[in-house]
Amino acid sequence: MRVLIIGAGVGGLTTALSLHAAGIECTVAESAAELRPLGVGINIQPHAVRELTELGLGDRLAGIGVATSFQTYTDRFGGTILALPRGRAAGYRWPQYSVHRGLLQMALLEAVRERIGPEAVRTGLRFGDVREEAGGVVASLRDVRTGGRAEIPADVLVGADGVHSAVRARLHPGDGPLLWNGVRMWRGITEGEPFLDGATLVVAGSNRSCKFVAYPVSPDGRQINWVAEVKVDPGGPVPAADWSREGRLEDVLPHFAGWTFSWLDVPGLIAGAGRILEYPMVDRDPLPSWGRGRVTLLGDAAHPMYPVGSNGGSQAVLDARALARSLAASGPVEGLAAYERERRTATTPLVLANREMPMERILALVEERAPLGFGDVSEVLTAEEIAEMAAGQRRMTDMDVTFLNERPSWSVVRDAPPGRAAGTRA
Repeated sequence: MRVLIIGAGVGGLTTALSLHAAGIECTVAESAAELRPLGVGINIQPHAVRELTELGLGDRLAGIGVATSFQTYTDRFGGTILALPRGRAAGYRWPQYSVHRGLLQMALLEAVRERIGPEAVRTGLRFGDVREEAGGVVASLRDVRTGGRAEIPADVLVGADGVHSAVRARLHPGDGPLLWNGVRMWRGITEGEPFLDGATLVVAGSNRSCKFVAYPVSPDGRQINWVAEVKVDPGGPVPAADWSREGRLEDVLPHFAGWTFSWLDVPGLIAGAGRILEYPMVDRDPLPSWGRGRVTLLGDAAHPMYPVGSNGGSQAVLDARALARSLAASGPVEGLAAYERERRTATTPLVLANREMPMERILALVEERAPLGFGDVSEVLTAEEIAEMAAGQRRMTDMDVTFLNERPSWSVVRDAPPGRAAGTRA
């Protein structure tokens, strides 16, 4: 079986590693002429860290990321509303990692080239179309450097090409637009002093007005990823979103004037970034089906979601592992159908939960009841309201601890040669 993967992001590269470990041939086609460690921070949840660890990447993750200790919610004055333990502190057998997205992508790319070969990822090839032929598919691609055309045959094509997926557009030409919730996001990474315990993810404020998210993405705690979110518009359909658009300091900084806590200088973090990115918070309506025949979607191409649950990249990793398992068990057509049934059922509720933002009702209550701050959260919220907030966060992000810790491995056990024990783990 040969699989062609469109897109060399986190989802596409994890798919390549998973397929290779399951004994399935694959090639990745990426439209960028060169892959570089771009982007800002990302969180990888324990359910995805388990899968990457079973792919043999645990040490690489530990070397580039921060094992997140708490996700702490505060008001805009830094008063603690709720502190939720993360990763191993929450009982999982695996940590949650906060990491630079570009470094994660490069670690995955390095592993792909080591295990599959230096030509496993072909850059500068932009997907144009796909047609099914007897027993397979043929993808048409264009070389972005020369304009030349290439056709690549495969048994399966996987669109892992992000929110603006060309494969999705080909499969669903009447698909609706990106949907904006009216929140404008500014993102950056700033060198600074570690805050709190050096491993906490902080969420201050509320998406109903202004929210600020900060967490370290380097093991020494000094590279701090931050996200400034401001409700600027009622929202609605938008034609596109540019993830590399340059943001301006003067547009974001005034919203957070005075947000100086005893343990975090928010304006200083914003002003200290070498580069600021700006884009809208968008998702898409869930699709009634992802693929067709021997073509499917994966990651943001299949289920783009608001980033409020810190779960989008993790779900792409789970997609990749489930896809490899299904193809190894059932072959191209039946395997893709089984993959889609499993993963569409799992991700559609997450897209809708992130859109609902279930924690925002309680965060808004804090702003209403204590507009000038509070001494202790018990003065502002009842125990039931705090429990509702914790449940909302779990619904967007978490997997049941016992279930994840005890469920069988998704690794594909391949037939071993004589004299060697079976059990090669994906």
